[in-house]
Amino acid sequence: MGRSPGSLKYMAFDIILSGKFYFRGDFRQLEIGVNNGKIAKIGKNLKGGIRKELEGAILPAGTDTHVHFRDPGETQKEDFKSGSISAAFGGTTTVFDMPNNKVPILDYAAFDDKLHSVQNRAYVDFGLYSMFTGNNSQIIDQRSSSIKIYLGGSTNTLPVGDIPEKELNGLRELKKPVVFHGEDADCLAAHKRDDVRTLGEHELSRPELCETESAKTILGLEIGHSLMGHISTPESLDILQGKVLGEVTPHHLLLNTNSESGSWGKVNPPLRGRNTQEKILQAYLDGKFDLLSSDHAPHTEHDKEEFSHAPSGIIGVETRIPLLLALVQKKVLSMEVFYNTAIRNPAGFMGIKKGLVEVGYYADFFNFRFSDIKKLNQERLHSKTPVSPFNELPVIFPENVTLRGEFLIEGMELVEDRMGKHLIDLK
Repeated sequence: MGRSPGSLKYMAFDIILSGKFYFRGDFRQLEIGVNNGKIAKIGKNLKGGIRKELEGAILPAGTDTHVHFRDPGETQKEDFKSGSISAAFGGTTTVFDMPNNKVPILDYAAFDDKLHSVQNRAYVDFGLYSMFTGNNSQIIDQRSSSIKIYLGGSTNTLPVGDIPEKELNGLRELKKPVVFHGEDADCLAAHKRDDVRTLGEHELSRPELCETESAKTILGLEIGHSLMGHISTPESLDILQGKVLGEVTPHHLLLNTNSESGSWGKVNPPLRGRNTQEKILQAYLDGKFDLLSSDHAPHTEHDKEEFSHAPSGIIGVETRIPLLLALVQKKVLSMEVFYNTAIRNPAGFMGIKKGLVEVGYYADFFNFRFSDIKKLNQERLHSKTPVSPFNELPVIFPENVTLRGEFLIEGMELVEDRMGKHLIDLK
C-alpha cells in the first residue's frame, strides 16, 4: 500500500544508499542517509526514505584536479559537455579545469567569460584555474579554485621566469592552492630539437634534467599550499622532500617511450624510458605520491596526424580511475594508496567536502565489481576524439555514479542531464 500524502513529513532522508562502502580504511555494509545532497547519517537499518541498494564495492567518487576541457576557444577538441560526461563515466564527479585556453585565464574578465561559457554545460561539479604570469597577482579572480604556474612552455601557455617579491607576496595573499607545470624554460630551450619524430626523440628534447631543475625552483619559492604537477621522474620527489606535494598521471605510471602510440602518446612532460617509468610506478605503489590526476588534454585526429607538428596531450579523465582499479584487482596496487591519491587527497587539496564517507560531505559515490575487469575499448569512450594510448589495457568501470545523492550514471548509462555546479555555488 502506498504512503499517504500526510505521511511524507516523516521521511527522514531524500534517499538512503545501501551497500559495502569504503569507510575508514575498509569495506563495510552500511546505509547512508542523504539530505540536500550531503551525507546526513551513516548507520544500519535507517528509516524514512527511498532506499537504493548498490551492488559490489562502493567508493566516494573521484576528484580530478588537472583537466583541459578546451572550453571556450577550442571546442572542436573537447567542451565542458563531452569532457564532464567522460569524467562521470570514469567515476569522477568533480574536475578542475586548467587556464591555458586559447585566450588564457589571466584576469577577472577572462575568468568571468569562461565561467559564463561553461557553467550551463557541466554534468559534474567543477572548479576553474587562473594562470599566474609573474605580474598579474592583483587581477586574478578570487573565484579561482587554484592558480597554475607554467615554469616552462606548453600548449597555450606563458612561461614564468623570475618572480618579483611583490608578486610572490600577492600570490600568497590570494590563499589559493598553487599547481606548477614543472619544466625549466631555459633547460627546454637548450635541448630544443627542430624535428622530433618519435616518443624517444620527444623525451630527449624535454629531458628529466628540465624537470629536476624546475623542482629546485619550486622548492625555493616557498609559496605554501602547492603541488608539482605530472611528475615524470622520481628524482623530483627527492628534491621536493615532501615540502611540496607531488602529482602523478596514469600515463607516466603505465606508459613509456617503447609504447606504440605514436603522436597519441606525445605529452609534456614526455613519457620516459622504461627504467624511469618503472621507478615512478614503484614510487606510486609505495605511497610516495600525494595525488593522481589525469592531465586530460584532448586534440583532434588532424592535430595528431604528423608527430613532429602534433601538439602534446592525451585524453585520460574517463580512464584514470578504471585503469588504477584494475591494478587494485590484480593486487599490484593497494586500495589505500589508490583511494588516497585518486579520491581523498585531491578533494582535500582543493578544500572541498568530497572524497570521504563522513556526515556533512557530499554524497558522491560510484560502485563497481572487481570481477568486471576487461580490456579498454577506446571506441566506447565519451571524449570528442576517443583515441587513447591506454587502448586494450585492463580497466574496471563504475556501474552507477551519484552526484550529490542523485544518480548521474545508472547501469553504465547516463540518466540525468547537466547537474554539475561551479564549486563556488555549492558553498
